[in-house]
Amino acid sequence: MADALLQPEPFVDSARAAEFLSIRPRHLLELARAEVLPGYPIGRGKRRVWRFRLSELAASIAGGVNSRPAVPGGRKAQRKR
Repeated sequence: MADALLQPEPFVDSARAAEFLSIRPRHLLELARAEVLPGYPIGRGKRRVWRFRLSELAASIAGGVNSRPAVPGGRKAQRKR
């Protein structure tokens, strides 16, 4: 049981992460590239592979990781201060 606590959370691909959020993988990648959702690009070329942690995505949606609106240009983004 102690071994389970020491293992880091695995990364998942965009298909699994998008399924978790009930959105299309393409939309997930767009949000990750725009830094609206947390993701980890692997590689340096034009065609990077992205990986995600489900706990970070859940926290982001709940407002725990990223306080920006989930939709770029949403109501919060348009407010003037």
